[in-house]
Amino acid sequence: MALLDISDVTRNFYGIHALNGATFSVEAGGITGLIGPNGAGKTTMFNCITGVIPADGGRIVFDGHDITRLRPDKITALGLVRTFQIARGLPRLSVFDNLLLYGSHQPGEGLRHALLNTAASKAREEELSERALGIARRLNLMHVISNPASALSGGQKKLLEIGRALMTEPKLVLLDEPVAGVNPTLAREIGEHLKALAKEGITILLIEHHMDMVARLCDRVIVMAEGRHLFAGTFDEVAHNPTVQEAYMGRRWRRAG
Repeated sequence: MALLDISDVTRNFYGIHALNGATFSVEAGGITGLIGPNGAGKTTMFNCITGVIPADGGRIVFDGHDITRLRPDKITALGLVRTFQIARGLPRLSVFDNLLLYGSHQPGEGLRHALLNTAASKAREEELSERALGIARRLNLMHVISNPASALSGGQKKLLEIGRALMTEPKLVLLDEPVAGVNPTLAREIGEHLKALAKEGITILLIEHHMDMVARLCDRVIVMAEGRHLFAGTFDEVAHNPTVQEAYMGRRWRRAG
């Protein structure tokens, strides 16, 4: 059974079909790319999967749970989390506090634990602190751990987005253009982090317009066009498919020519 199963999902905005019966699945393990021309519905699909906006129709199933109408926090609790193309950290909080904020089962969320500061609360706070520091180390953010998020470079903000997602202990991470606007050296570093996460069993679905990154990272590629699934296969199969070339790559090359 697929980890994520999308069936006939629709979403309209003022009569415009952003999603028009999108249907595809993501198998557990590895990195899957979601590509397509601008306006294909990729980010809208991410928004519907994660509950940011509701789908008008269709069904979304994650890890055996129907999440079509669930709130974003309920979806995250099941192990599905996303990042955004524009980093959404709290700019005045430090890198450490931004990471800590996204830890699951926060002691302060319960009135009793918040007021009494129980031993269980202290133990959980220590666990979350250690997890935040461990994630900062693996993503090479320790040297800016005390800096406000607003002081980070664009690439560091992307890493912080990934780090905040990891704090939720996810099964599936949706990444929206994780290397957009990032210099080539840091883009390669982000790619290595993603491959390491996939090897550890975290499934990744990413939107990316850099085809070299898609070719290097993705085991499978799903192509969307006009709000629908168009084709799926390996990168080579996608790149040599005439329908994909016409709907996506061909248009780009003609504009560039």
